[in-house]
This record gives sequence, structure tokens and C-alpha cells, in this order.
Amino acid sequence: MRGQWRWAVTWTVCAVAAAGLLLVWRRGSGSTEAVTSMTGTVTGLFGALAAWAWRGDARRRRSGEEQVAAAAEVLARLVRRQWEEEAVLRQLFDPAPLPVVWADCALPGVGDHRELVGDAVTCRADRPEELAAAFRGLARRRLVVLGPAGSGKTTFAVLLVLALLRTRGPGDPVPVLCSPASFDPERESVRDWLRRRITAEYPALADTETYGATAVDDLIAERRVVPVLDGLDELPPPGRTSVLAALDDTLPAGAPLVLTCRTDEYRKAVTDIGVLSGAAVVEPAPVRIADALALLRLATPPGARQQRWDALAGRLARHPRGPAARALSSPLMVALARAVYADDGGDPAELADARRFPTPSDVEHHLLDALVPALYGRARRRDPAGALDPERAHGWLARLAGGLCRRGTYDLAWWQLYGWVPALAGPWRRAAVWGLVTVVFLLPSAVGGLLVPGGNAWWPVPAVLPRALVVIVVLGIGGSFVARSRIAGHPVATASVLALCGGLTAAPAVLNGTTMRPAVLEVCFLAFCLWLPLLGTGLPVPPRMPSRSAASWRHTRRWLPGAVTMVTGVAVISGAAYTVYATALAHTPVASTRTWAYGTGVGAILGSVLAALSWVRRPVSADDPATAASSVRADRLISLISGVACAAAFVLPSACIWAYVPQHTPAGTRSPGGGLADIAAIATTGLLSGGLIALVFAFAARAWPHYTLARIMLAARGRLPWRLQTFLADAHRLGILRQVGPVHQFRHARLQHRLAEWDARLPRPRFQPEPSDSLTPAAHDRNL
Repeated sequence: MRGQWRWAVTWTVCAVAAAGLLLVWRRGSGSTEAVTSMTGTVTGLFGALAAWAWRGDARRRRSGEEQVAAAAEVLARLVRRQWEEEAVLRQLFDPAPLPVVWADCALPGVGDHRELVGDAVTCRADRPEELAAAFRGLARRRLVVLGPAGSGKTTFAVLLVLALLRTRGPGDPVPVLCSPASFDPERESVRDWLRRRITAEYPALADTETYGATAVDDLIAERRVVPVLDGLDELPPPGRTSVLAALDDTLPAGAPLVLTCRTDEYRKAVTDIGVLSGAAVVEPAPVRIADALALLRLATPPGARQQRWDALAGRLARHPRGPAARALSSPLMVALARAVYADDGGDPAELADARRFPTPSDVEHHLLDALVPALYGRARRRDPAGALDPERAHGWLARLAGGLCRRGTYDLAWWQLYGWVPALAGPWRRAAVWGLVTVVFLLPSAVGGLLVPGGNAWWPVPAVLPRALVVIVVLGIGGSFVARSRIAGHPVATASVLALCGGLTAAPAVLNGTTMRPAVLEVCFLAFCLWLPLLGTGLPVPPRMPSRSAASWRHTRRWLPGAVTMVTGVAVISGAAYTVYATALAHTPVASTRTWAYGTGVGAILGSVLAALSWVRRPVSADDPATAASSVRADRLISLISGVACAAAFVLPSACIWAYVPQHTPAGTRSPGGGLADIAAIATTGLLSGGLIALVFAFAARAWPHYTLARIMLAARGRLPWRLQTFLADAHRLGILRQVGPVHQFRHARLQHRLAEWDARLPRPRFQPEPSDSLTPAAHDRNL
């Protein structure tokens, strides 16, 4: 019965109000007006109190044991599917993983006491049962994986995750691979960060109707998740020490954990902060040339091409310490050699040419440079008509790599692409671009009115500019001031401030040729019309995450209280706005009761539109992790729906008030109580003017419109392809990129840096790109 007092208060207050309403009705004098007013008041009061009571209950609703267990099973299925698909693209099991031996690290001072760690660890990467048994045999199930660049740490992490999932029993914890690059211990705890990452990358767990409100928190708290954090070295030195300290200080001593890092970076971090308590530390042995050549032979079709490896083997046997032999001791270089020679028609014996490749770095650079042309060349031979030219593909990938390196990230997040364009990087420059878009939207309609025989432009062309100025001011202030203020988290206050700014910006155009009193009322009513779409769409700035939602009846109980509050609140405010506006401007008496009812009815419709817009943004259950293509499609759908809904929310109040209020003009009069035909005609005209402003506001608050503008600008300059997602999907299919959630990454960090070196020879942009968002939900995983 805890928390039921909120609902008791709600129903008691509403019952008292209803009794008062009945009493007023029975007295009769002025009952119609009083009842109308009381109805709106009681309805709004019930909506506010119901939302208050519902939120109080929501805070206490925790996930049950069955819900947490179901969430663990779904998470295990999603993680396994995700990394099995990645293993196929990386050819980890085709024909077999490289037999790298991992054993206890011999470096002093990087591991904890043997009594706390457990027995010595030795396992081979090509034996999944050994990987799983070695991890489960640790006393605290904590493991640190060290090694130099290209030693296969990420491959080890992927193989370990799959091994644990394939041998997982009922109730066993679920390994989740992600990167610590987005973790800032000064802003959030380890548990909060893990919850945010898991929920963002596996949105199915956000379905509170199925798994409850605390399923992810419970999974973490009850140690049913094994965080596999890949790439501690990707953080700056202070970040490594703070993350390592946070993991050691805040996680319980028995909480399982896997961490990968380069050896030198980890040694420096533990020197400053101390070792990870209870963690075993392993490192790889160098790849034996015989093992590498055996795998490469198996990956090559029998025949003459396979015999080319024999020629290389003979040269390496004669020069076991030569540049080629040392380069092929790295798992990364073995993987590149397979892609360049085993899957293609080249001659691997050239790697042993000491004159061409006098150092191991020269061999590595050759393999990195040959990877993209080899993969795209093979694709072009298979499909001459559909495949891209290797040279063009190489140039676009180099541009992408250079942009990522300049931003200091490994994540190609499509919703952050606007930051690559100078015109979209800053709030006021971005607002100017959207102002230009507004002019482009409005000019065809204005000019079309001039081209109609005998017709006049419904809106003079010079009047387009004030509308564009409203857009620039609202978006500029929203992005530069409001987004950084305390009211940014309060949608009503944010919408009110921006609507007021928009109304004041339009005031000079409204005051032109109009007396003061009507002009002030027009400005206030315009601000009200602007407030509605801004309330529905939110702060008009690029979001930190794309929309990945759709409508679902399964979430009605969670969505309904907020919807009731939205509808009743907008209805009451609309009724008040209509009453004031109509009473002040009408040249003939207007019944305030009738106007209030009319405005309340219009407001209820508008509130329903905004509530429906909120409904389609509610998360739904999904059985697949988010991908880049699916997130683009979802955000595009939300953008279009938001644009239509906000345009209607902006136009409908004006159309209804103009059709209803008798406004006598020198040219004639408008009859009161305009019908649906009048409203439809005015609304249609308004959609081609003010409705486009609301459409721009809606687009400015979504990720897909910004991505589309950035993609068009970059493609027009030849820096990226026009069909970017198709290009990224092809690169992912060929094994150049990989996909972690909605983010693409270069499969090898060394490849990204090598391509960025090529891009660095070209002219740099004249602006300083914004730093990447540290809260991106995608992993900064790498293949080192």
C-alpha cells in the first residue's frame, strides 16, 4: 500500500472539485460559464495530479526476479548474435583463430598477489574451452589483457566473449564488450556508466513494461554482467589512471571484469595508481612463423596460389630475424597478409624482399596500404557494374579516417557528422544555415503566387526574410544560451523562452502599419503559436543521440499520465489565449464562455497532437541491437512525423481563431463561427508560410536533418560519397569497417591512422572541429 496516498489525494481533490461543479450547476445563475470554466480547471487539475501520483509509483516499481532473469537471457542472445556476426566478417573462425598463446605477464609490478589472483593462467586463442575455463578458474574472475599494438587484444576479447556465451549455464553472468573511452569518473559512477552503455547499445532492455524499471541496474548490482572493457590505452594518461582507480575503488572486490590495454600504457597507469585488485594479467607470446604460414595456407585455395606461401616460407627460413619474419609475428599483420594475398592473387614472396622492405615498419605499411585496393579490387572483379572504383573508395575512406583522427575518436557516429562541416559546427552558423533553408522552403510558394494569372502573391517575397530571421534567432539562442542554462532540462520553460524570443523578433514586422494594441496581441498570439511546436519538438539543437523509437500500445500505462497532462495543460492555456485574443480584437461582442470552450477544444486537439508525437518517441522492445542503418531510418521517420505534427500545431491555432473571430476590415467582414471550409483554407495557406517555420524547428531538433545537410555539403565538395550509408555498408561487408551498435569504426586502428596520413597531405579545413561527444553510446573498440 506504499504510495497509495498519492492516488488518494488525487481522487479526493477531484471529487471535491466535482461536488463543487454540481453545486454550481444546481444554483443555475451563470451556470453555463461557470461549468465550462470548472470543467477545464478540474480536467487540468486531474491531469497534473495523476502524473504526480503515477511518477511516485514509478519510482518504487522495481524489476522482479523473473524480469531480471529474462533480461539476462535477452542480453546474452543479443551480445552473442552481435559478436558472432562480427567474427564472421573478421574471418576469426575461417578456417580457425590464430593459435596465439596467452600466459601470465612476466613484467613485475603489474599484477596483484598470487594468493588473490589464483592459479597461473595459460590458454590458446584457438581453443574456446580453454579461454572460458581459464577465466572461470580465476579466484575473482578479473583479467587484464596486455600486449603491444597489433598483438590481438581485441580479438582475444571477442573470442573470450563468445567462449563464455557458448559455454554459459543458467544464471551465469553475461559478458558485454565495450570501450571505456566514454567513461568519465568525475561525471558518473561505474554503475551509471555501464547502465547507460548497455541500455544505449541494446535498447531492448529499455522496455520497462517487459523487464521492469531496474533490470539493467539489477544485472550490474547482482554481478550478472561481466564488463569486457577494450582499449584503456585509448584514453589520455590522466583518464587511464582515473578510470582504473574508479574500477578498483567502486566495483565490489568480487565483481568480474576484463580489461585490455597496451603494455606500456598500463604499466605507467599502475605505477601512478596501483594495480587492479585481484586481477590476473596475461600477455601474448609472439606468433610462430610456422603457425602463421599454416593458417595462411589453409585460408588459400589449393593450387598454385597456395604454393606461393612455400616460397615465402623458404625465404623466411633463411632469414628468421628478417623484416618480414618480425612483421608476421603480429596477429594483425597475419590478418592483413591473408586479406591481401590469401584472398587475392598477389605474390606474398615479395614481403621477403629486403630492398623494398628493409624494416618491419615498411612491411606493415605495405600491407596497410594494399588492404583497401585489394578488397575493393576483388569486389570489382566479382561485380564490375556495381562495385566502386578502388581509387575513389580509398580516397573517401582516407577522408573519413582523417576526420576521425582530427576529432580524436575511433567512432564514426553519423549523427555527429554535422560537426565536420564548418557551417554546421557552431550554433549561430548552424542557425544561419537553417535560416537559409527556411528561405529556400518559402520562396517557391511566394513566387508561385505571382505566376498565377490574375493572382497576387499570398505573401510578398520580401516578407520571407522576417520569417527566416525568427528561425535564426530561435535556433541561435537555443543553441548558444538556452542549451547551456539550467532550464535546458525543462521543456515548458525552454519552449516559453524561445517562443518569446521568436515573438519579439517578429514584432517589427507585425508593428509595421498596425496600431499598438492589436500588434502587441498579435505578437503574444504568435509567441503562443511558436510555443506549441517548440514544446512538442524539444530544444532545437542537434541531439546527443538519434531517435530509435516507434509507437507501441504496450507502453500505454507508462505514456498515458504524461499524455493526459500534456492535453489538459495545452487545452487550458489555449482556452485562456483564445479568450484574451478574441475579446480584445473582436469588433463585435464575443461570448467569453463560448470562446473559452472553443479555445479549449482546439487546445485539446493540439495537446493530442503533441502527446501523439511524444508517444511515437517512446522506446519499444527490439530483438536486435541498434545498427547504423536502422537508427538512420528510425530518426528519419521521427523527423518527418515531428515536422508534420509541429507544422499542424503551429498553423491550427491561427486558422481556428481567424475563422472564428469576427474581424472587420476595410475590405469587408469575416462572419463569426467560420466553418471547417474556412479553417481548412486558412490552414492550407498557413502551412505554406508559418507551418514551414515549425517544420524547420522540428528538423533542427532531430539528428537525421543535420546528418542530411552535412552529407550533402561534404558530398558536393567531393569529400564523401552521396550515398554514404550504402558506402559504409559496403566497407563493412568487405571487412574494412566494423559496426558496434549504431557506430562504424575502422576494423584496425592502425589502418585508420595510416589512411589519415594520406588524408593529411591534402589541405586541412580552416576551422577547428568540435571534440567528439564523450557520451556517445557506441564503443570505441579497436583491433589491436
